[in-house]
Amino acid sequence: PLSIKKAKNLVKAFISKDMKACEIKGYSYGEEQVSYGGIEQRWLLIESTDRKKADLKKLTKKIAEEFLKTNKQLVKLEKEDFCSKSLAELKIKDLTAKLKYHQISDIEITERLNKGQTVVYQIKGKLIENQELIKKHENSCGRFILATNILDTTQLKPTEILRIYKEQQSTERGFRFIKDPLFFADSLFVKNPERVETMMMLMALCLLVYNLGQRQLRIALKTQKATVKNQLNKPTESPTLRWIFQCFQGIHFLIIQGVHRILNLTESHCRILQFLPHACQKYYLLC
Repeated sequence: PLSIKKAKNLVKAFISKDMKACEIKGYSYGEEQVSYGGIEQRWLLIESTDRKKADLKKLTKKIAEEFLKTNKQLVKLEKEDFCSKSLAELKIKDLTAKLKYHQISDIEITERLNKGQTVVYQIKGKLIENQELIKKHENSCGRFILATNILDTTQLKPTEILRIYKEQQSTERGFRFIKDPLFFADSLFVKNPERVETMMMLMALCLLVYNLGQRQLRIALKTQKATVKNQLNKPTESPTLRWIFQCFQGIHFLIIQGVHRILNLTESHCRILQFLPHACQKYYLLC
């Protein structure tokens, strides 16, 4: 729903203190009945404490980045000479229109004579934070909307809506691989519904195998109290199978005069393989 203007306004409108504490720890909510697309709906605005902290941190970073970028542009504009006052006003207006978290105050447009004794105009201004806009962005941090057409709260309680949503998150998270360029899923094109269904069945099967492999690896690491290096070269006992796939790129199977060899297999690869089933180790000629 957050792609809908009405939903965006709802997210920013609710004040945290007016939201009710949820039975699920770390969440609070607000409710509103709306009519959208000719259907009466109940929108549940959820605020997550953990997600709010993370979003506020990202927001602070974005505000700082915008200030640095815009301040450089403003300094550059202040050094420019404009042939007319209207052009100078247009330039400062264009710069202001792009701002999400700041505003330009104390704007002055002064005229002077340049070396050629021609009248030119210069801009002066001060970049400051727009507290009203920032407050709205802060207010929407950590929030999302869940919608249902079941209007009776006794039939479907707010806590139950959130619980059902959280249960399906793991499935949705699994299907992120469809957008991952590593799996080339976006390069597949099929013409009829039957083939779409077939592709979805195959993708679901692949996802099942992927999740089983990842689960087995993590259980083995946890059982043996061991870790492997993640993308940041730090030890972890919960690596993604996607990362393990990347680690094994560039390994080749070579046959020379009937002799089978595995090329580029390092000690770190062998260490990872010891936490995987024997079939995986056999594939790399380790057993």
